[in-house]
Formats: sequence, C-alpha cells, structure tokens
Amino acid sequence: MGPTLRSMFEQTVAKYPEKEGLVDVRLGKRWTYREWDEEVNCLANTLKDAGVGKGDKVSTVLFNTAEFATTLFACMKIGAVFNPINFRLTAKEISFILQDAQPKIVVFEKATHPQVEQAAGEVKSVQFWSIDQHDLDFAVNYEAQMEGASRERPDCELDENDLYAIMYTSGTTGLPKGVLHTHRDMIDQALIMGTVMQVTDKERGLSVGPMFHCAELHCAFFPRVMMGGANIIMHHFETKSVIRTVKEEAITSFFAAPTMWNMMLQEDLAEADFSALNKGLYGGAPMAPALVKKLHDTLGIRLFEAYGMTEMGPAITVLTEDEQIDKAGSAGRPLLNHEVRVVRTREDGPADPADICEPGELGEIIVQGPSMMPGYYNRPEATEEVMYKGWYHSGDIGSFDEDGYLWVSDRVKDMIISGGENIYSREVEDVLFDHSQVMDTAVIGEPDEMWGERVVAYIVKKDDSLTEKELDEFCTANERLARYKRPRRYEFVDELPRNASGKLQKFKLREELMKEV
Repeated sequence: MGPTLRSMFEQTVAKYPEKEGLVDVRLGKRWTYREWDEEVNCLANTLKDAGVGKGDKVSTVLFNTAEFATTLFACMKIGAVFNPINFRLTAKEISFILQDAQPKIVVFEKATHPQVEQAAGEVKSVQFWSIDQHDLDFAVNYEAQMEGASRERPDCELDENDLYAIMYTSGTTGLPKGVLHTHRDMIDQALIMGTVMQVTDKERGLSVGPMFHCAELHCAFFPRVMMGGANIIMHHFETKSVIRTVKEEAITSFFAAPTMWNMMLQEDLAEADFSALNKGLYGGAPMAPALVKKLHDTLGIRLFEAYGMTEMGPAITVLTEDEQIDKAGSAGRPLLNHEVRVVRTREDGPADPADICEPGELGEIIVQGPSMMPGYYNRPEATEEVMYKGWYHSGDIGSFDEDGYLWVSDRVKDMIISGGENIYSREVEDVLFDHSQVMDTAVIGEPDEMWGERVVAYIVKKDDSLTEKELDEFCTANERLARYKRPRRYEFVDELPRNASGKLQKFKLREELMKEV
C-alpha cells in the first residue's frame, strides 16, 4: 500500500489531536488537528454524497483559505484528484482547464466569482460550490451542502501510486499543461523538504504564497502538516498585513517569492517584530545577489532557496542557510535522491542525457528524482518530448561550478542571440538589480535588422528621477557588462507581468513588443 497524503494527515492528527493545526487569519478561526480532521471528514462525506468517487476531479479557484486546505485533504480521504486552479486566471483560461480536467465539482469564492461564472457557461455536468455566497443561479453554498454530513472517516482503498493532483503549469510560455502527481511523489517531496528546512512540531508557518502553487503547497505547507506544525493561512499577500501577522501569530517561517521578500524590505520595519521568525524560504524565480544580502542583513534569518519546476514536485536543488552569501545567485546543490545534470543542447532534438557539460559550461538542466511527474494529463506527445530517455528536460539553461553548485542562467526560449553572440537575460538582470533605484527588471530580446536581436530592459523604478542615461552609464562603469550585452533600450513600467507564484511572464512582454512592430 505505502504511505499516502491521507495517512500522512491522519498520523499527525493521531499524534497531535489537541494541537493547533489550522488558522485562517481572514476568518479569525482556529482548528486543532482533531477539529480540522472532523471538518475534513465532513466535507469528504459531502463530496461522496454529491457523486464524487475515487479518481474523480475536484477543482478549486480559491485564494488561501481554510476551505482550500480542507478540500485538499477531503479529496485525499476519498481518493479524489485535487485540481487547484490559479485564482488570477481569466475566465477563458479557467474554462480551458475545466474542459481539460473535467472535474465533478468546482469550489470558488466571491473574489473569483466573476471569472468562474463566465467559465461555468462553457462546461457541462459540473457542480459549482461557493464558500461565501448564497442564492447564486449557477452555484450552491459550500457550507449548506455540508449540513448534516457525517464526521466519521469515509472508507476508501488508497495506494501510494494513485493520483493525488493535476496541477497546471504556470503558463509562462503559453497555455498551461496539467502535471500529474501521485501520493508517493508528494510524501517524498514533503519528507525531503521537511528535513532540509529542519521542520518540527514547534513550527508556526505562514502560508502567504499562493497555495494552488506547488512551491508553497509542497515545499512549505505539506512538510509542516507531516511534522505536526501549525499552519497559519493568509488570504493573499499584502506587505503590511504579513508584517503584522508575523508578530501577532509568532510566525517561525514562511515561503515567499523574491518579489514578495523585496516588497517587504521596502516597508518601514521600525515597529515590526521578527523575533520568532527564524527561517525563510524563497523560490519560484531567481533572487538577485544584492537582494539576498539585503534580506540577510535586515532580517537576520536563516534563508533557504529551492529551485525546481511543477513537473518535479517542484524542488530539485536547494541553497542552504550557510551558503547564501558565498554562493548568492546560485540555485544550490541537488536535493537528496535527485540527480541533476547539465547537458549540451542540440538543434535537431532533445539534449542527450549522456552528453554532460564540463563545470562552467552552459547547457540544458535535466533531472531525475522521486517526485518526478508520471506525465502530463491528456498530453502524451508533450510528455514524451520532455521525458526523453527517462530524464525531465527542464528547458532551463545553466551550469555547475567546480564546487557542484548549480547556476541557472536562463530559459532556453529566453536566450537572446545578438550578432551571433548568446546573451543570457539573467546576467543582465542581475547587474540592473544592483542599481539602488531599480525595484524590478526583466530583460528580453527584440528583433533587429542588423544584429538579429537586441537587448531591451523593462524597469520598475523606486525613484522617478531614474533615467535611461543613468542606467546605461551604470552598466558601462567598471565593465559590469560587455558592450554587446548592454540594453539598447529601456522601458519604464509600473509593474512587470508575473504569475501568482512570482515568475515573470516574458511572453507577455514579447507580445507587447510585437504589437509595436
């Protein structure tokens, strides 16, 4: 049979029944693990009564809520497949996922009502449940459905190799694909990350990164549940609220994308109390070395970085607390039981896993590990393409240094070729981040008749006085960038397009460029 997410949850309930397990900051409600388990059983039985059986899908379009966490484990109780959907997607994008996943039930909230209602018209035989609204034409109320349901554990035969979830990729390059994960995949990921992060039952972790995304869910939330820690859930990220909650709830750790950590550092922290906070996790996007140093100096916490991708569960490498300064900008070293390679790319097909690059030589990052997806849902051709010879081909460009640390340079599709020279946008972005007046930046290539492509930098500035001339002089000074790598054009913007996990959506910037052509 093997371990499952249901057995993980129930073992924690048995060990810590009266310990605080779940806190919803928005509702001001708290549950012990025993109370939470009863709530989970109630919803699981409700789902069964509504026709959800083993292998059926249940989708959520929720921000971080207690209902999200309860729905997840209710699915685990009855062997249903959990499908958390990005709450920032448009109605068209949600409709695409629902038509692809074909769930029996969709759980949503008032904040996602507009796009869910539009998507509802495009799918048939789907029940829609709202967690905070009544009297909707197309949906019923979540709590009303649960009235009178049994709080006893439902019976269900469950195996470690059964599907746990379909998690759709973040869509940084186009339409999302449904990544399949089994129960055993996530048991291994939670156990490995819990060990790396030294999670114990004393943990009071804050879930403020989007829980539909595997970085928050699998690298932070699941390890806490596995070890018996308390899970404090915030509806969404808002810097002042996070700072206040860290103090009021005596938060010991949380995960945030680099842009979220950066936003916190822009606040007045004079009244903040980070005395309980002892460690932080970041991922989802690279963190510029300058930001790593500032975060370390300002908060003084133990900092960990996880690098990976949804298809791998997600983490494949980690940069630990004692490596943050000396190896700032690195993605770290492979996680336990993971093999990571950098191999030479080919124009005529997937990179060969045997064609391994030398230290310092750039190539494609490929990986094998215990949390690797079995494939994409309904996409056998896409699965075959990325799983060449049993290795997941990430599409990321990077290199190992002499010490065995992985450095991620770019996405294969984000590499800029100008005058026959390869330019990695990450290198240019790191230089721009060093400027004290740069809040955020993204670098892409735009078509150029003479050079093929030229470098364009999008800048979110801290100070309105920052000019293109000043940035160009900064990149030139002290030979920070070779001439051919320097941006030929700067675009000042209010914000960059990012998905809910903090990843840049450079394809949207390219789309804007094409409109200008």
